[in-house]
Amino acid sequence: MSDQVFWRKIPRSIRHASEGILYVLQTQQNARAHLVIAALVILGGVGFRLSRQEWLVLTITIGLVWAAEAFNTALEVLVDQLSPEIHPAAKICKDVSAAGVLVAAVVSVFIGLLIFGPPLWRTVQSAAGFFSR
Repeated sequence: MSDQVFWRKIPRSIRHASEGILYVLQTQQNARAHLVIAALVILGGVGFRLSRQEWLVLTITIGLVWAAEAFNTALEVLVDQLSPEIHPAAKICKDVSAAGVLVAAVVSVFIGLLIFGPPLWRTVQSAAGFFSR
């Protein structure tokens, strides 16, 4: 493939990927929750003036949760097409895929606590000191 053809296909690829993100957001309640939580994490990061390394870890973490949610959605749609009737193997595929999202989400909570815990604790202590005067 020539470089010219490659560069012309990029906008189409981005459009298809954007349609995939919209599909996930429109059809998956958990994805909408992930979006709200990611926005709150970003706002908290700005408010606490996180370091570059903390932003790096948070960005990767948010991306991994979103990727897991997208893969889970794709697999669920595929399994529903291939096995419209209830089948034990289809259930296992969907359950294991959902477990991947759960693992990513739980790990992201631990990472969030490690990053936001200390500044939150300092804020609580400062507020407690202010009110005890």
